[in-house]
Amino acid sequence: MATATAPSPQLPEADSTQLLIVEAAGGNARRLWLEHRLSEMTSPGAHTWMVSCDFNLGGPWAGAKELFETLFPAIREKRPDLVEKHSLELVYVLPQLRRSITLRHPTLTDLAPRDERSRNYAADRAFRIVHGLIDLLDSWKRSNDAQAPWIIGCDSYCQAGVIGARFFSELMRRRGEELNIRLLIGVEPGRAGAVRASFASSVFSKVVAVHVPQEPMTVLAPDLAAHLATELEERVGDDLIERQIALPELIRLWTQAGRPDKLAPCKFFGLDVYNTLGLCSDALRYGEGLAAMAAEHAGEEKRLRWRIILKLLNCYSAMEDAQAGLRLAEGEAAAFVENERPLRRGQLCYLTAMFYARYSKPRNLVKGEEYLDRGLALIEQDKDLPEPDRHFHSVFNRNGVAMIRSFQGRHQEAIEFCRTGIARLNAHLGTERHRLHRSVLVYNIAQVYVATGSYDEAIQHYSAAMEMDPNYSEYYNERGNIFMRLGRLKEARADYLQAIELSPPYFEVFTNLGQCCRGMGAMDEAITAYTRALDLEPHQLLALLGRAKAHEETGHMEEAIADYTAALIRDPAQWEAMASRGIAHYETGNLAAALADFDRSIELKPEEADLYQNRAIVLGDMGRHREAARDLEAALRFNLQVDDRENVQTPLQEEVKEGLLSIQHSM
Repeated sequence: MATATAPSPQLPEADSTQLLIVEAAGGNARRLWLEHRLSEMTSPGAHTWMVSCDFNLGGPWAGAKELFETLFPAIREKRPDLVEKHSLELVYVLPQLRRSITLRHPTLTDLAPRDERSRNYAADRAFRIVHGLIDLLDSWKRSNDAQAPWIIGCDSYCQAGVIGARFFSELMRRRGEELNIRLLIGVEPGRAGAVRASFASSVFSKVVAVHVPQEPMTVLAPDLAAHLATELEERVGDDLIERQIALPELIRLWTQAGRPDKLAPCKFFGLDVYNTLGLCSDALRYGEGLAAMAAEHAGEEKRLRWRIILKLLNCYSAMEDAQAGLRLAEGEAAAFVENERPLRRGQLCYLTAMFYARYSKPRNLVKGEEYLDRGLALIEQDKDLPEPDRHFHSVFNRNGVAMIRSFQGRHQEAIEFCRTGIARLNAHLGTERHRLHRSVLVYNIAQVYVATGSYDEAIQHYSAAMEMDPNYSEYYNERGNIFMRLGRLKEARADYLQAIELSPPYFEVFTNLGQCCRGMGAMDEAITAYTRALDLEPHQLLALLGRAKAHEETGHMEEAIADYTAALIRDPAQWEAMASRGIAHYETGNLAAALADFDRSIELKPEEADLYQNRAIVLGDMGRHREAARDLEAALRFNLQVDDRENVQTPLQEEVKEGLLSIQHSM
């Protein structure tokens, strides 16, 4: 690691460096050093940014938010089509845009009233937003000189949120080199190694250490901080968008004011908003120590404490962290609700049941059902609960039992729980109440029918769920999977394309589209879909293997070999991939490589007759007829059918005949 004083002309040139990580003490001196170095790296036609990635200053999207704030006016002016296409991603990173742009494909999860939002987005939803934002930058930059250098200075990178850091690492992996994007990152001393490891190994990086004066953090006097926070709160008022924008500053000011009673509601707002948006890891940063803070400083405001507990449990559910969820649910949460109204205790029973029955490994279905039954009894005991709400909470609870019945293989009972729940909601609630949960119940029935192989009924219920929630991408992806199982490939392809249209990109649907197109014989389209899937998630085996097969079908043997090799690096025990690579090597005339692959395939799967047959062909071509004959005998020995015997004997008959005769004469 090099060491330098600021500024230094001796630092590595940036021409070949995509990622330059600078270790230095945080503060204004480091910021000024980074700005100076950024100007040194600038070349004619380059665009530069200097942003702070500090979560405490900018929230989960710190760094990315500043980048898009500067780019958005030009994008809106010159490429309004991109604003429309990526409306969801843009309002995630720039919430103020909710006032001026309309979500293109809102789902019932987006539209449901807060007190009816019975389904949050999964944690991986946020990663789709990241990829959608990268696609937006990709399209914008390609239409405005793709090779113009972009250099982004990212200070305080060690303090970045999970989603903010993910954006920059994925941007560099996917498009850094292709679009001539470079990052200049400022980190704390000793942190460069960890930051470097968070980027793909293909991103060329260098690290330097810089000595700059370490400055004490500027802290406002408590009275002044409280005064500024009060003024900011008055300006924000009840505007939730403005509150989200001002949240980092409010937290900073109330912290410096020493007012935990004011700080707790602010941090809860962050926990609530970002949990709802699916940014669960970042939401938990707002939740750190929050329950204890509220317990000590919120006075009689028990409702706030309960809402904090619920949101923390929701975060752990979305992250499928059963251990953390049960620790909170059976510890602090259970103690808190001990003397509370029955509804709260019943809600806690439901959440505890989910940690046992859904997220624990292995699942504890017995314990889960015990908690659900206890929860239902508590709901029925709550005399202050309005009847419509009692019906909803009871149906919601029994949906948990339906899940357990499905896990137990008692599928008809699971379906009946869901059907009974729908009928109860329809009978006792107006048609507009809890539309989201009604759609979820229909969807759950569809999933049970898939598990039983009742595909016609599954399709019927997926279609019904789509009528209720027509913009939910996952429904189309999953129904497409059923169509593909049934060989209805055109219908599957249409569903996959609609799923892609409705959502920021996710790799699963592109992989499924690739499989479907390959089944249809549309190999070029399949390769395009697999390539898109691998751009989003390069480590998935199915897309690598599918693309390798499609390359084989189109005669692109070198490309097929490359994909099989990448798949085998990830999982060396895949005997089928090894054998397929052997065939591709054989087709390119590389007999030695083909033989090595078949040798290894047979080591992995010694009872597979086709492997001996293929190796016999290679050995015959190499003139090693005695070994070829032994492999033919082995292939026949592994119980081939009559038709397969003919297939074994025919390809080698002419090539090996002479060799076999000579072997016999010498014996």
